[in-house]
Amino acid sequence: MEFRKTTEEDIDQIMDIIKQAQQYFKESHIDQWQDNYPNVQTIKNDMQHGYSYVLVKDRQIVATAAISFDGEKTYNQIYDGKWLSDEQYAVIHRLAVAPQHKGLGISSEVLKNVEKMCVDRGVNSIKIDTHDQNSSMQKLLQKNNFTYCGVIYLGNGSKRIAFEKLIG
Repeated sequence: MEFRKTTEEDIDQIMDIIKQAQQYFKESHIDQWQDNYPNVQTIKNDMQHGYSYVLVKDRQIVATAAISFDGEKTYNQIYDGKWLSDEQYAVIHRLAVAPQHKGLGISSEVLKNVEKMCVDRGVNSIKIDTHDQNSSMQKLLQKNNFTYCGVIYLGNGSKRIAFEKLIG
């Protein structure tokens, strides 16, 4: 499998994965990724900032994620807990796996690639947040040794639960 930056040619496949994830959340009554978010412009913005990545298997995109080392302003305030560290960190947003590849360890493979990016940059922390009803993401994070740290609020006021993993 190859983990690489997104190209313009990848956008349609990424949007297919995201639309399927949005439908899954809707059917599961999870108020995450609704109201036309993320959309094509979100992905293009991620690409412009160098955040958008894909995991490719057999020339097919099997996962997508945004990875940033630029901080996350909504993480500046955490409630009902605290972060494990105050050092520089990677943040993962918009992680999604193609439905036909779910349950095959693809998300864990993305997380391993983010860890490698951190090691290469001398960064010892990965932070991520998710909806409190997104149990599949929470299980993934626990399986990959992320620690629940508390609650953060997005710019629109939506509540998310936050996790961190220290590396090394």
